[in-house]
Amino acid sequence: MDELTYDFGMVGLGVMGRNLLLNVADHGFKAIGFDKDPQKTADFEKAASPGTTVKGVNTLEEMVSRLSTPRRIMILVPAGKPVDDVIESLLPLVSAGDIIIDGGNTYYTDTLRRYQYLQPKGLHFIGIGVSGGEEGARFGPSMMPGGNTEAWEHLKPVLQSIAAKVNGEPCVDYMGKGAAGHFVKMVHNGIEYAIMQLICETYDLLHRGAGYSNEQLQEVFSRWNTGELQSYLIEITADIFKVKDPETGNFLVDMILDRAGAKGTGKWTTQIAMDMGVAIPTIDMAVTMRNISAIKEQRVKASGLHDRPNAGTADFRSLEEDCKKALFTAIILSYVQGMAMLHTASIDLDMQIPLQNAVKVWRGGCIIRSTLLETFYTAYQKNPQTPNLLLDDTIAALVKANLPSLRKVIQMAAANGFPAGGHMNALTYYDAYTTARLPLNLLQAQRDYFGAHTYERTDKEGKFHTQWT
Repeated sequence: MDELTYDFGMVGLGVMGRNLLLNVADHGFKAIGFDKDPQKTADFEKAASPGTTVKGVNTLEEMVSRLSTPRRIMILVPAGKPVDDVIESLLPLVSAGDIIIDGGNTYYTDTLRRYQYLQPKGLHFIGIGVSGGEEGARFGPSMMPGGNTEAWEHLKPVLQSIAAKVNGEPCVDYMGKGAAGHFVKMVHNGIEYAIMQLICETYDLLHRGAGYSNEQLQEVFSRWNTGELQSYLIEITADIFKVKDPETGNFLVDMILDRAGAKGTGKWTTQIAMDMGVAIPTIDMAVTMRNISAIKEQRVKASGLHDRPNAGTADFRSLEEDCKKALFTAIILSYVQGMAMLHTASIDLDMQIPLQNAVKVWRGGCIIRSTLLETFYTAYQKNPQTPNLLLDDTIAALVKANLPSLRKVIQMAAANGFPAGGHMNALTYYDAYTTARLPLNLLQAQRDYFGAHTYERTDKEGKFHTQWT
């Protein structure tokens, strides 16, 4: 009878759970996985690389009993109640000092609740944000763990071995206290929403505005991916423009309905940023545009009622280089907004997030990986707790050098009725953040006028109220 003890356990052998556990096994750890479905455990064992030690079981009791201590148990099941159910099932089986890991896309307050529930029982709970999709899970994801440092030290050998590597550094590191890991992953997804929206706006200007064919767009995005815009999302965008629909022979991108889906993590980011009082307008607009895309029938009807101006393709064709620079600038400003949110969470929510760790692990394995992250990593190494990356000289210079193109592209989009809210909100954020005196002194006067909400003065401390009439 097989009496081996195993180094790492997985609850849930769906695609992500199976691929992560196979990755663990590939790096010399004995891996055991549980799933109620015998087919999934069989598929897991069958997919294992030659020479690796894996086992699939159909009872939690067997999995837990076969793990070395302190046990390392990752849960990869649908977020919400299923995670709580697994935890409750594990409680009679585990021992003090064991580590329970949630590797799903979990709302950060759920992670904090579970952390606070398990700590008094002597159990460690780690929430890990995992990015990179199925391929990343199998061959090298970016991972964002948060919790207590003792548990992180026990997990580090496994996670560092399976993570993507950039310049020899693993794309996994400690993200901070409590629910910091899932919070960082949520903000990662918010930035992802923003960058995808910005790319779509650029596509619209070049395709519908300048009349670029899909072949031309594939060439443009491939070329852009060799320079400062080099990133995973630009790379896959270039690939998309090549693919033909096997049913019609048309380019597949042209056959896809313009109604975008979402899993909710972008919405979480915007809602929590509002609660925290942090401005992330480019991310907000990315969520808003998905919502507008959902009302397709109304948009079609409205398009027949409202005319739009058209400058003609010639004017748009002159904008290709400006579109590249505008996209680059707006992407920088999307990262800036997300990182400012992490800085605020680090302090106000006491997560104590090492900001340089976030950009370090995003450099590889994740959806928002890009060469830009090296610049951000350098900035945080110089000043680990800078509240905003626009205060870094290098990043400020990058933005200023490309800003005229952002303004030019927005002017062209607005003059011709192209929705480019991501770009516009990025510019508005920049202009507002770099304005020493905003016109909201008038707003404070208005609030005091109708609601006696008081105001502060520029020349002395205190709160003041005026009888305005």
